[in-house]
Amino acid sequence: MRHLQTEKAYVHWTKAFVLWTARQGSQGFRHPRLLGQAEVEGFLTMLATERRVAPATHRQALNALLFLYRQVLGMELPWMQNIGRPPERKRVPTVLSSEEVRQVLDLMSGTEGLLAALLYGTGMRLTEGLALRVKDIDFDRQAIVVRGGKGDKDRVVMLPRTLVPRLQEQLMQARALWSQDRATGQSGVYLPHALERKYPRAGETWAWFWVFPAPKNSTDPVTGTIRRHHLFEEKLSRRLKLAVQQAGIAKHVTVHTLRHSFATHVLKVAAGGTASPLDALALPAQTRQPFAGGSPSLASLGMGVGRPSSSMAT
Repeated sequence: MRHLQTEKAYVHWTKAFVLWTARQGSQGFRHPRLLGQAEVEGFLTMLATERRVAPATHRQALNALLFLYRQVLGMELPWMQNIGRPPERKRVPTVLSSEEVRQVLDLMSGTEGLLAALLYGTGMRLTEGLALRVKDIDFDRQAIVVRGGKGDKDRVVMLPRTLVPRLQEQLMQARALWSQDRATGQSGVYLPHALERKYPRAGETWAWFWVFPAPKNSTDPVTGTIRRHHLFEEKLSRRLKLAVQQAGIAKHVTVHTLRHSFATHVLKVAAGGTASPLDALALPAQTRQPFAGGSPSLASLGMGVGRPSSSMAT
């Protein structure tokens, strides 16, 4: 769903550009075809000097206007490539110590607690963790396949051993929602890269179901189809912020901080032979919340093998 977020951002900047130019003179609203280099440069200069937006925000606004003129209006404007960009600001990322990570994770429970531990233990981005499918978790190899990450690239990350029981419990809960959707005839989950046209029923299979499904169905903003999406990003962000406050940590912590902390801590634990910084923490047993009656078998989760044999598991 990252493309949808990009689409919303581009629409926002296009509207902002048109509104800004309308306020600059007496001609009022004008079609972007009638606007030129002076208006584009003036708008981007305003963002950099008056609003003092971050370089990444400035690039996003520029890319939105490039997309507007090239892809929407079919106009090739060579001068847009020569528009100045604000220099990158080198920032030192916030990193939590191992003890601070332990404190935060101890204060988080349920699905959000599991997701936070998974992001720290694997180094995944939030969108990558939320978009995990059942087929992408390989318990036999203790690995997770991240599909369509940054740059639309796939990669394999470690599966922390301490999370296996909690992930199996999460899959049991997810399977209950999947069974409910199949019993009520709900549409299958979203499939990337037009796979829904190639394999119309694949979205209804257990292999493609979300590891972290939303508790309720929602309307797909692109197709209007009512289907089950994965958890929304805000749920983890709010819960993490609360845990940081409760732990008394005086740092600006976001979900991405877990990834930075992973990258820092993994260098320290590698020499000791521990695969994941999360395993090195040796979290107390009470924070893992094992499945009542013991861990469910892989067969009960429809995961008797490490990866599905279906050719659609890509």
